[in-house]
Amino acid sequence: MKACSFVPAATRMIYDMGLEAELSAVTFECPSDRPKVVRSVLEGNHYTSDEIDRIVSEYAATGKSLYYVDMELLQSVEPDVAFTQSVCDVCQIGTSYVERALGSLSQFPKVVPLIPTTLEDIFDNAVSIAEALNHPEAGKMYIADLKVCIARVIDELRAHGAPLRRVMVMEWMNPIYNCGHWIPYQIAVAGGVDMLSNPSGYSIVTPWEKVVQYNPEVLVVAPCGFDVARAAEEVSAMTNLPGWGDLTAVSSNHVYVADANMFTQPSASTIVDGIEVLAALFHPDIFEVPSRLRDKVAPLSDLLHSPTIGRV
Repeated sequence: MKACSFVPAATRMIYDMGLEAELSAVTFECPSDRPKVVRSVLEGNHYTSDEIDRIVSEYAATGKSLYYVDMELLQSVEPDVAFTQSVCDVCQIGTSYVERALGSLSQFPKVVPLIPTTLEDIFDNAVSIAEALNHPEAGKMYIADLKVCIARVIDELRAHGAPLRRVMVMEWMNPIYNCGHWIPYQIAVAGGVDMLSNPSGYSIVTPWEKVVQYNPEVLVVAPCGFDVARAAEEVSAMTNLPGWGDLTAVSSNHVYVADANMFTQPSASTIVDGIEVLAALFHPDIFEVPSRLRDKVAPLSDLLHSPTIGRV
């Protein structure tokens, strides 16, 4: 079996399930030593969040893709199966573009499009990946273990009678985007509610005035594609927004910067990591951030005292 993953989340789940021997090629975003069959016009450049937004908007307006396929490499791989995504053409290369590239091969591979909008969809995707690689039991065992982690969080919240926290998870800073798709479900499992979110739908530009009016108790800034260090370079600018100091999350020191992969990369294990981190941020009297994830999140107050914040 020769598999080609056009989706970082699929690559992560293949490794999580111990099926990497079937993997022949991946995208430039994947933490893998496999050949990189997908590249991006944004790759290797250090754009600010507003510059990225402008470039993405320009490409979308002209119908151009931010991503391209290394056709010579793809033809040398000749995959039997290809994993693609049909959720967001900004985050990763889309299924329709991949299928056009695959059409040049001597034999068209099986295409497994991943289209998650909820947590259950993400778990189903893991099972679909395992089945496509002829290892269905690996997928079932993988998901069973992760659901135990989720049940543990829910049981602890119930046992402590924990109230829902009024929160916001922000997917982009400039302009501000709310969160969508499966992230509101992560928030709910972790004991919060985000009334600015769009469950099972796309994130959208959200006026700052709405955020101020909503006044979250906990604010989590997790810009898509950014880790904590990268987000920290720009997050200080938010403190100059009108009404910033009046937010309950700010006055109570409950503003955090988090690695976006725990939210916007829909691999089952990273999504569960995100739930565990959110539970600790929403209910620190009940949960702690797991030690393996402590570098994935930081209080904004700590970052504001860092000598490197604001440098781009």
